[in-house]
This record gives sequence, structure tokens and C-alpha cells, in this order.
Amino acid sequence: MDLSIIVPAYNEEKRLGRTLEKIRTYFQEKDYAYEVIVVDDGSSDNTVFVASDSLLAKESMLKIVKNEVNRGKGYSVRRGMADAVGELILFTDADLSTPIEEIEKLKLYLSDGFDAAIGSRSIKGSEVKSPQPKYRVLMGKTFNLMVRAVVLRGFIDTQCGFKLFKKNCIENVLPEMKIDGFSFDVEMLYIATRNGYKIKEVPVVWIDYKGSKVNPLYDSAKMFMDLLYIKARHPRK
Repeated sequence: MDLSIIVPAYNEEKRLGRTLEKIRTYFQEKDYAYEVIVVDDGSSDNTVFVASDSLLAKESMLKIVKNEVNRGKGYSVRRGMADAVGELILFTDADLSTPIEEIEKLKLYLSDGFDAAIGSRSIKGSEVKSPQPKYRVLMGKTFNLMVRAVVLRGFIDTQCGFKLFKKNCIENVLPEMKIDGFSFDVEMLYIATRNGYKIKEVPVVWIDYKGSKVNPLYDSAKMFMDLLYIKARHPRK
């Protein structure tokens, strides 16, 4: 298996079907042996039905993993990655805000000695075709400033939901990860760099779609506390 694509999904019945069909259409013309793993995070809508009714599922290219209750995006991504068998492992948001074809930009760096490549909306060369609401842009910039100040320097945008890893990198990082919520990206990158893995931040296309599950007040406070947790739990070697 060349590639595993992890799609965490919580109440995504309106967006997931389109995402899965875009993935299927793109890879039909590529010489990849691939799988898609949808991790349903305890949805109360028809997310699981939409996934199981997709052409990817009918063509046996899709695996559905179900959390009995809502556990968080970080937990869901970890669970999907633990089931992945591909030599490369991509996780992408359920709305496919970064188009699937952007994977080719990331793959170039994994072929050039890097262990991971992460999409970025904030570095030179990135293209934000439809911006987020201003309050979310401010939240993101503030959080990434805190990331660089408290935990992890060297990355401008840690939260873009489009990241590609070599399997051996994930196998070594995954057992140390504990955060279930939205800060899992930071913990993942922190552990990877702490263990000597080379990570490249890559400019990508990004399109905002309505339907974010981030709560501006609760999740912002929780994410800041997570940064302190990461620093305390994973001291530098």
C-alpha cells in the first residue's frame, strides 16, 4: 500500500460525500495503491451512512472506524493512523479545505529526504482562495504565536489540516501522543522534531468552508492549556 488517507469526521454528513468523491476522482488517474480511512467521532447525524454509501466504499477502497462517543479530532486522527498500512500517511480535514491534489507538493519533499511535510496557509507561496472569518484568522495567528513562544519554533502554521508523514515517523511518534483535541498537531510536530525527524512546511492552496467545529472561547482556552501540557510532558532530550 503506497498511501493511507485519514479523514476524521464529526457530524459531517453535508460535506463528507463531496470530499470522498473528490479523493476518488483524483486518484483514479494516479498509479497509487491507496486506502481511505474515515474515523467517525461519535457523530449524531448520517456521517457513517454517507461514508458507507460512497463509491469508495462500494469499490472497497474505504474503511470506516467508529468512536462510540465523541473523543476529539486528535484521538480520531491517532486511531486512523494506527490502522493505516500505507508507506505514506496523509490526514486531511473532512471538508478538504486544502484540495487533495496539493499532496503532490508534499510528496516532493518526502522524496527529498524529509520525514514529513505539512501544508501551510501562512508562508510565501500559499494561496488562500476563500479566507476564514476575521475572528478565526486572529485566533489562528495568536495561537501560532503562542506555539512558537511556548513550545515549538520553526513553524508558521501548525494547524492546517493537511499533513503527510512517512510511516516509520508515525510509528515512532504515535505512542507518545496523548492530546485528544485540536492541539494534537502541535504535539505531533513537537514529538517528531524532538526525535530528530525532518519536517518541511509547504505552501498550499486553502479554501474556507463553513461548518468549523472549533468553539472560539472554550477551544482557544483548552488549546493554550494543551501547550503547557506538551512542554511539561515531553521535555526536550
